[in-house]
Amino acid sequence: MGKISAFLKQVRITLVTLNLMFIHIGHDTVIIDKEIIGVFDMDNTTTMKKTIDYLNNAEKCKQVKNVAPYELPKSFIVCQTSAGKVIYISPVSVGTILKRIEQAKFANF
Repeated sequence: MGKISAFLKQVRITLVTLNLMFIHIGHDTVIIDKEIIGVFDMDNTTTMKKTIDYLNNAEKCKQVKNVAPYELPKSFIVCQTSAGKVIYISPVSVGTILKRIEQAKFANF
């Protein structure tokens, strides 16, 4: 086994030991599942004034990261990271993100 393969195996063992799971939310962006506060459908939630105000306020505070600015957003994910709150705008649907979370949980067993 090469040095890189051994290193990657050790990283995977460490991540499993720490019970960290990374969830791909579009393009080059992955998030840690334990940082997720909520996953919301863009179509259903942005019709409410409170949600629009929440997202506008977060954007003013520079807490919003658009994962794929040239694609139609399907969801937004609210996360609490070590650096503070981050809201990811994602082209991936809520259903797909939830499936990825479930798959990640079962992959560690």
